Amino acid sequence: MTLENFRQGVSMMPRRYKQLILVVFDVIALTFAVWLSYLLRFGTFFIPNSEQALLMVAAPLIGLPVFIRFGLYRAVIRYLPDKAIWTMIQAVTISVILWVCLAFLTLMTGAEGVPRAIPFLYWVLSIGIICGSRFGAKWLLWSALRDKLMARQCLIFGAGDAGRQLANALRSQNEVSVAGFIDDDRSLHGMDILGIRVYPTQHLETLIDNFGISELIVTTSSLSGIERRRLIGRLKALDVKVRILPAISDLTAGKYLVSHLRDIDIDDLLGRSPVPADPTLLDKTVEGRVILVTGAGGSIGSELCRTIVKLAPAKLIVFDVNEHSIYQLQRELAGMTDCVIVPALGSISDASLIRALLAEHKVENVYHCAAYKHVPLVEENVVEGARNNVIGTDVLAAMSQQAGVRNFVLISSDKAVRPSNVMGATKRWAELIVRHQGDIAREQGTGQIFASVRFGNVIGSSGSVVPLFREQIAQGGPLTVTHDDMTRYFMSVREAAELIIQAGALSEGGDILLLEMGEPVRIRDLAENMILLAGLSVKDSSNPDGDIEIVTVGIRDGEKLHEELFYDPTGVGSTTHTKILRAQRRSNAADHLPDAVAELQLLIERRDTEGVRKLLYERATS
Repeated sequence: MTLENFRQGVSMMPRRYKQLILVVFDVIALTFAVWLSYLLRFGTFFIPNSEQALLMVAAPLIGLPVFIRFGLYRAVIRYLPDKAIWTMIQAVTISVILWVCLAFLTLMTGAEGVPRAIPFLYWVLSIGIICGSRFGAKWLLWSALRDKLMARQCLIFGAGDAGRQLANALRSQNEVSVAGFIDDDRSLHGMDILGIRVYPTQHLETLIDNFGISELIVTTSSLSGIERRRLIGRLKALDVKVRILPAISDLTAGKYLVSHLRDIDIDDLLGRSPVPADPTLLDKTVEGRVILVTGAGGSIGSELCRTIVKLAPAKLIVFDVNEHSIYQLQRELAGMTDCVIVPALGSISDASLIRALLAEHKVENVYHCAAYKHVPLVEENVVEGARNNVIGTDVLAAMSQQAGVRNFVLISSDKAVRPSNVMGATKRWAELIVRHQGDIAREQGTGQIFASVRFGNVIGSSGSVVPLFREQIAQGGPLTVTHDDMTRYFMSVREAAELIIQAGALSEGGDILLLEMGEPVRIRDLAENMILLAGLSVKDSSNPDGDIEIVTVGIRDGEKLHEELFYDPTGVGSTTHTKILRAQRRSNAADHLPDAVAELQLLIERRDTEGVRKLLYERATS
């Protein structure tokens, strides 16, 4: 065994084992110090009698409690400061004085006395052995690591190619030292890769404690989303910063250097690995076409526009009712592309405007993101919610069908499945409207594609829980959750934008397409993890001194405890993309839709809130 392997072995020992080794050493050392004192005093080999043997055994029995009281077994050897020698001298001095007192008591009983030189020799030898052993161990075991220990200590989760490249990159710097790899591959455990030991996951806490780890770097290829969330949950009780190595695809594309680390992002808490887009599907329906995006100033619409301009469209029309958001988006996109960007202001329910816009620019693709989507607000503004989300979609879809638009994609919501709120009901109506127009196109043989994309929650979109939690954390809390067991499906905004584009290429007309969303995320877990990502701690009964409290405020009107993605999960069909699913068509719910829309229009014009609400639910759940 090499010295380096010995050092590694000692460093990996649990702390209680190291303390036990010190205790055993001190017992032997103090007993030996007494015997050596007699040997030096008499100048010849010394064999103790029974009384002298008893005093030798008594030396460690007296010394150990004193050493414990002075904290000699609490100190971490590798961090032992030079001033600790005075504490050791004090502990040894007191233990020797107590031992001398015991020797004096034995003398009073008539036993043979202790020569006067023995206590002095014992004191000098004990100081030398106790102090020398501590500082000698520090030098022997840790001198080679001294430079490393001066740097930040980190662990790399994943001993694959990405982890090895990262270790090499960090080695060329002096700011961070790699203490080890963590990997679940049992065949690698105990091996040295690039001179760095590979440890199993169950040793994580021990490594953090023994090496003073301040940072854990996760290579993205080594962990799925669920495993990443579990790891973060495990690290909540530890004072360790978690950082992420960008994906290898991003590294090879030149977006990052291998030594470039990013802080763990909220997207890393999806509960699954992000679904990659199919480049052929993205290019198929965008390149060289004239594109219209409604609601372009919103979080999803703007991300969709950023994705589209990278795919070389002939022209992009950004449509929104909000002047400022369109102004800002146009400026941003102009710096990203050479394609023509056309800003358009107005409402999707304005039929004459929509008709003119489609005809003037000869629009080929429409991506319909415009909607009122804040559940409580739409619940309080039923008429306007129905006017925008239902009538607006009906106008836009009808005008698009008449104008010969090749691809029409509606952005829907999982709240459209068995809706319990007005917003969800309006989204279900919008799905049926798009399906109806798709049926018309199929009957007429126009080749036009009308499809809907049904989302779960998009992380970071306006009105979602993530921006709310960020704001509450910035204000010092508390974070408000409506129910401790509430769950939601989440997807990243990038996935949402790519799914919208791919839907046009995958749809057969009138379809509802969905992303395979993995397991739903518990909202309270998301809140706790976001507090952790902010470098803070959760304040609760088990941690009353924490930074931010999480408060349960109760479920709001129209809010579900658990959302659904399908009406019938058993009837889900596949597409050519393995992670994009097609919802089964339910009955003929769209057959009588024109009459229902006309009836809804009359109720909206009369501002009959209860009538609108009742009709929305009747048709949405039929």
